[in-house]
Amino acid sequence: MRYCFLFLSFVGFSQEGHVHSIAFYNTENYFDAIDDPNTFDDDYTPEGRMQWTEALVRQKSDQLAKVISQIGKATTQHAPLLIGLAEIENYKVLKQLTSNRLLYPYDYDIIHVESPDYRGIDVALLYQSKFFRPAAKKAYRLTLTDSDHGYKRTTRDLLVVSGYLNHQLISILINHWPSRRGGKQKSAQHRFKAAQLHKKITDSLFRKNKDAFIISIGDYNDNPNDKSLQWIEGKKNNRLINPMRMMAKKGEGSLAHNDRWYLFDQILFSSAWKQKKSLQLLQTAIFSPANLYTKRGRYQGYPFRTKVNGEYLEGYSDHFPVYAIIGIATPTP
Repeated sequence: MRYCFLFLSFVGFSQEGHVHSIAFYNTENYFDAIDDPNTFDDDYTPEGRMQWTEALVRQKSDQLAKVISQIGKATTQHAPLLIGLAEIENYKVLKQLTSNRLLYPYDYDIIHVESPDYRGIDVALLYQSKFFRPAAKKAYRLTLTDSDHGYKRTTRDLLVVSGYLNHQLISILINHWPSRRGGKQKSAQHRFKAAQLHKKITDSLFRKNKDAFIISIGDYNDNPNDKSLQWIEGKKNNRLINPMRMMAKKGEGSLAHNDRWYLFDQILFSSAWKQKKSLQLLQTAIFSPANLYTKRGRYQGYPFRTKVNGEYLEGYSDHFPVYAIIGIATPTP
């Protein structure tokens, strides 16, 4: 596992309060096996190209639950209290995931909104209801214009959830920005449009409260040093901080392509998380234990996937999860 430490000590939280994790995981095509006539999910059916069956859905659920149950556990002793997910098809697979024997003890609730993505994949938030009390949710539509043909298309919504953690109002943005299909440069305009929507949302939150507790998590399909991510960080006092920037500079990543690592999966925080209040950011990390790596073949050393080149590998995803450790101080009597 690769880490980026923001503070040298957990004093005030490990002894007087609690440490918890917040995570994000691109699950890579977590579909059910039923054809949805309104989306292009045909590959993920028993008759489709992937020959996707209910047995494989159960296997995928078991594998994802195994990973989620271990994220941050070495530090916190339990699974993440909040986890954003990408590439999930619907509420049904989320319910199957949270009902898994490894996650059931954590009593995860689900926040999910169907997006207009043509493949039918969405983002979602799982939360432990004993720690987090949601107050509002809103899905923001992102409409893109194809540069070659000029037609408009939709992609995954940007989901915003606000609620109370340790009596403090926080806002979580769950992202899955447009891919690099067609090449990085050609597709960059789509991710920058996602960044503009993102900044519009965070600017609105900062106008309401300059000390707002904001977390942005997701698969941005860009690295921390790319224009889109720099744009959402901003340059004024009320800005987001990307603690994973140093990891990217060291060549560390959450996914691999053509023998190169990319850190598309990230967690950003508003500056309020560094002010040593009741909530505090302590550490960020890529969760990449040995079992999440491919052990053999052409993709040895890459994230261990469910299927590659038609061969089922009983893996997990083509992305590693990322997470942050936060401190929650015990309220003063």
